[in-house]
Amino acid sequence: MSNHLRAVTLTHVRYEKGDQLGHFLAWISLIPVFITFGGFISHFIFRRELQGMFFALGLLISHLISELIKLSVKEARPETCILLESCDSHGWPSSHSQYMFFFAIYFTLLTYKKYGIILRRQMWVAFVVIWPLAILTMYSRVYLGYHTIGQVFAGASLGFTFGGVWFWVVNGKIKGSVFRAIEESSVGRLFYIKDTSHIPNLLEFDYENARAARRHPSYKRAE
Repeated sequence: MSNHLRAVTLTHVRYEKGDQLGHFLAWISLIPVFITFGGFISHFIFRRELQGMFFALGLLISHLISELIKLSVKEARPETCILLESCDSHGWPSSHSQYMFFFAIYFTLLTYKKYGIILRRQMWVAFVVIWPLAILTMYSRVYLGYHTIGQVFAGASLGFTFGGVWFWVVNGKIKGSVFRAIEESSVGRLFYIKDTSHIPNLLEFDYENARAARRHPSYKRAE
């Protein structure tokens, strides 16, 4: 019966007992999960910005492409997959590496173009936080035994390429008329979906408008 059982691998990351580095890298390996559920879902609930939605859509498309490539190439994971109980899935390319490098290049390009900056010193954050996390995620997949070096580099290369291409598609072909059409549609108006990528510093914009609204009588909450 056990041969017919499979684990949900979303947060199922194993490391050797007593290995502190392995424990740390196991958490690093979960960063794509944290970004997806802690970042993009909360972003939709509280911000509902088209740039973030298409960012998430690009990551989803990239993941689907990764899965199709895996089914086509069918390259096995390293022999350590037996201990990790992950031999029933293919290893080339690494989906974790692909996700993180897509995220890193897209985030960096958004920051460079100043499309809706939400953090002070955001470019500094990109190079000191986001890129090191992408590299650590790639390393964690090899260290923990889920992938070979070739598989994580393949994932990183594909993620970097897809992220750059998707950024060009969204901001060079889609953003103008399509974003405006979505924003003005009945669905866009119902859910307050908006495009703020024309605002260079979104953090400052929100701050100044919140302060201005407090002084305006029409925005005062009835007690």
